[in-house]
Amino acid sequence: MKKAAVIGSGFGGLALAIRLQSAGIATTIIEGRDKPGGRAYFWEKDGFTFDAGPTVITDPPCLEELWALSGHHISEDVELMPVMPFYRLNWPDGTNFDYSNDEAGLRAEIEKLNPADVAGYDKFLTYSAGVHDEGYLKLGHKAFLDFASMIKAAPALMKYQAWRSVYSIVSSFVQNEKLREALSFHTLLVGGNPMKTSSIYALIHKLEKDGGVWFARGGTNKLIAGMVTHFERIGGTMRMNDPVTEIETMGDKVTGVVTKSGWRDSFDAVASNADIVHSYRDLLGKSGRGKRAAASLKKKKFSPSLFVAHFGIKGDWPGIPHHMILFGPRYKGLLDDIYDHGVLSKDFSLYLHHPTVTDPSMAPPGHSTFYVLSPVPHQGKLPIDWKEMGPIYEKRILDEIGHRLIPDIHERIVTSFHYTPQDFSNDLNAHLGSAFSLEPLLTQSAFFRTHNRDDAIPNMYFVGAGTHPGAGIPGVVGSAKATAALMLEDML
Repeated sequence: MKKAAVIGSGFGGLALAIRLQSAGIATTIIEGRDKPGGRAYFWEKDGFTFDAGPTVITDPPCLEELWALSGHHISEDVELMPVMPFYRLNWPDGTNFDYSNDEAGLRAEIEKLNPADVAGYDKFLTYSAGVHDEGYLKLGHKAFLDFASMIKAAPALMKYQAWRSVYSIVSSFVQNEKLREALSFHTLLVGGNPMKTSSIYALIHKLEKDGGVWFARGGTNKLIAGMVTHFERIGGTMRMNDPVTEIETMGDKVTGVVTKSGWRDSFDAVASNADIVHSYRDLLGKSGRGKRAAASLKKKKFSPSLFVAHFGIKGDWPGIPHHMILFGPRYKGLLDDIYDHGVLSKDFSLYLHHPTVTDPSMAPPGHSTFYVLSPVPHQGKLPIDWKEMGPIYEKRILDEIGHRLIPDIHERIVTSFHYTPQDFSNDLNAHLGSAFSLEPLLTQSAFFRTHNRDDAIPNMYFVGAGTHPGAGIPGVVGSAKATAALMLEDML
């Protein structure tokens, strides 16, 4: 049997490994941390279960396919639970907007903001469906290895004005500013600035509308655990808590990997789900290709980082839905501060995750689990000491949650901790502490993103947020499909 190594057990790495193993390639996943999942790590503290993220599961068929490859079903290992509404959007003036795929309900929400925008929303929905078909169904699982592949895709990109931003496209359809924010914020969930990210990303609305928004019982970590269970069931090998320190090469070929413990093995192909700069600069650093690629990548624009505060509190909160977006008083100005100016603003927009409203088992009886996420500049733009700033920023965020939702939040907290850009750097080797790798700009997408197969080392491959098509669970699972197709074509 041919042998392949996959470095990293994030969603992309696991999805790729399952595809390879299902096709008869003896596949080993090598994970540096004590638990699988990459960014989908988790902690258990004082009876509470805290997912590191991501927490929004869309397009279940892209996951179901991983089990179906070997005649199994995802339900053997994972229970997916529907989330409704998808998100509740809230503004400082008290306005709420429940966002879902309930047609009547969504139209009623739009009418509350501006009745004249219902017709504009229908036009936006038609647009979103078109870019979904072109950008996700046709191109989302296909590798872009040469410029000719971009030329072939250009007519569709031109047709849907892909050079425009999501916010610009949304604004051409609807007039109400709150609705413009409601229909454009999704790019933030994959690291993109709504004011700059290509309008192709409007496909997310169609993706959610058709497939819904889901949550895995027990947390996103249970979806990761289910993928590991299935991978091992079909014969795959997991090597945990032993980070790769070198991808060995000879000439223009990868020959094997070496880990921190000194373990070494040879492989016919290696795929990295690790951070792309780390992969080239550190793991392939002894090769000329690694040095050149790392230098080139460092010149690109990287997505912001995140500050995530986790807290377990006394009480049940049935009035707070599973997902909330708490918009601040500014939209564009705040985004400029995060993406361009490197400013840690006094105001913020927050994503609040409340899994116990869907699955109470994630907290002790009579308690609730939350996390609140704030996009912040990456360390290249804001090189501060987060050990010093972290507790201060956490209190500011919790004060805001108290002001808007839970008045006595500080008295109710049983346990809390936070995760900062420095943690993204230290735990995940994330370049600049970026939470989503390369920023999803049009000029950093498809062919212009890290290729699924290296151009100079033909048996070196990449999967995950840094390669095509990008971040988010459907994105990295799609990258696994594109990378697996290349690897199987090359190896079988």
